[in-house]
Amino acid sequence: MKGHKMASGSSTLLRFALVLSGALVLSGCDGVELPGFLERGAAKVTAPSASSRSVERDVEAPEVFQVADRGLWDGRPSLGGVWVAHPQVSDPERVIIRNATNGQFVIGVVYRPERSSPGPKFQVSSDAADALGMLAGQPAELNVTALRREETPTPAANPAGVEDTAAAPDVATAALDPIAAASQALDEAESGPAVSAAAITPPATAAQATAPAPPVTSLTKPFVQIGIFSVQGNAASTADTLRAAGMVPTIKEGKMSGKAFWRVVVGPAVTAAERSTVLKQIQGLGFNDAYPVSN
Repeated sequence: MKGHKMASGSSTLLRFALVLSGALVLSGCDGVELPGFLERGAAKVTAPSASSRSVERDVEAPEVFQVADRGLWDGRPSLGGVWVAHPQVSDPERVIIRNATNGQFVIGVVYRPERSSPGPKFQVSSDAADALGMLAGQPAELNVTALRREETPTPAANPAGVEDTAAAPDVATAALDPIAAASQALDEAESGPAVSAAAITPPATAAQATAPAPPVTSLTKPFVQIGIFSVQGNAASTADTLRAAGMVPTIKEGKMSGKAFWRVVVGPAVTAAERSTVLKQIQGLGFNDAYPVSN
């Protein structure tokens, strides 16, 4: 019994000596100082610079179009979603429409009216009037400003200077901690090296890796926009009308200043002739204010 205890004690001392010697060897190789008994110096970790990505957002572009004028809804229902018309417009523009009377606003489109009419300069659609809190036959002061899309860089999920310990490999940890490295080496000598997760993860199949490519087009504005809606149900109803006519519409959701809106578009068209045909079909359904857009 006594001999067994001595043998066990010798094995423990031998294991501890191997751990200590491994620590001293690694500290000598890596330049990590051990000023006291089993005390390692501070290791400086330099985190990789955080990557960045870009997101698109709407910004006001008063240099493109901005007009403050009186607007009127005549009380009749209208197609095309949220829009206003003004004689100073040359090309259709996506805009933010503000009702200065009550502070309400909505995202929509500004067009040039087909015909001029006496009274307030802005002609207002029924959907726009509803979103802006306007009553039929009662003018309101409107401020309409063009919108543009711009890309804004945003920081990655892991900010700079924060170490991602969950993704750090064992090798990096071992290089910073000689005691842990020596203990790990001894454990691997007894039980064999660990198998990495990458070694047992099957490769992605060809079906998973290959995604369908979008149609190739040289058009700068390959889509046709039918309208912008402040009510999702109205956008869905318009899309159903287009599907019934044999087209494939897409509803694109957006948000500005906390307010959501939905755009209905068809496309992309590959050629100008194809886009022209689609536009005529859409206008034939009564959406006379449809126009080409880039996305």
